[in-house]
Amino acid sequence: MSQSRHVPVMLQRCLDLLAPALQEPGAVAVDCTLGLGGHSEALLSRFPGLRLVGLDRDKEALRLSGERLAPFGERATLVHAVYDELPDVLGRLGIARVQGVLFDLGVSSLQLDEAGRGFAYAQDAPLDMRMDQTTGISAAEVLNTYPAGELVRILRTYGEEKQAKRIVAAIVREREKEPFTTSARLVQLIRDALPQAAKRTGGNPAKRTFQALRIEVNGELAVLERAIPAAVKALDVGGRMAVLSYHSLEDRLVKQVFAAGAASTAPPGLPVVPERYQPRLKLLTRGAELPTEEEIAANRRAAPARLRAAQRIREDVE
Repeated sequence: MSQSRHVPVMLQRCLDLLAPALQEPGAVAVDCTLGLGGHSEALLSRFPGLRLVGLDRDKEALRLSGERLAPFGERATLVHAVYDELPDVLGRLGIARVQGVLFDLGVSSLQLDEAGRGFAYAQDAPLDMRMDQTTGISAAEVLNTYPAGELVRILRTYGEEKQAKRIVAAIVREREKEPFTTSARLVQLIRDALPQAAKRTGGNPAKRTFQALRIEVNGELAVLERAIPAAVKALDVGGRMAVLSYHSLEDRLVKQVFAAGAASTAPPGLPVVPERYQPRLKLLTRGAELPTEEEIAANRRAAPARLRAAQRIREDVE
């Protein structure tokens, strides 16, 4: 896997949004989704006084990004952890508050480009899809053991797949003959199950099913629901957070947490709003920002990205 091919998504915009909080010497930023270290390398290069904590649940990603970030020495601390473990990681490192947080929620280029992991529908591979291969159940186990109704729910909710019932009926029929083990058989089954009209729209017809399985296998939405509020809590006043999402479910979660933090919680009609009801966050993006056409042309993986950012403007007052 050549790291030069890995182009971090919306990199310049992320750096610009986080910059005002990271200029001071001694500032700490957390890259919650280290991947191949592209965003982290850029942060450490641009802010010479910055200390960076990088999290990833994928040990191979940690090894490769460790090599990439080695020139920064002590300024980079890399930790094998899922991003909802952020409070524990900071606690162990003795860091009370951080000035910057970055989430890039896409599947890392490493996982997509490594055939053996089974994330990509373009090549045949074992149906694994675990970001951390030391734990949890694989995509094959989900396909072979989940009840039909549960599979339909996963494909509809996580993949926004309109043909979920049709695909699941075919999966259930086929798995009784022989359990699923590789991605090519699943891709072919989806192609065969879909009506002609559904195949003509929106790229590879297996894309939505693979996304849904990946989210289920890695518990991504449940993790994110815990992680985003935990990251807001870890931010120092003046600290900034940027989140890149790649599908509407992730983006909606981020939007809800940011919107709640940016709203006053005062009962209506108070002449003066007490401190404890004031917003804790200020939104730094109007809605979700999208990549430019130039960026999408240079990096097709940027196409579905949605970027939101917020700044912590006051302490929680209990």
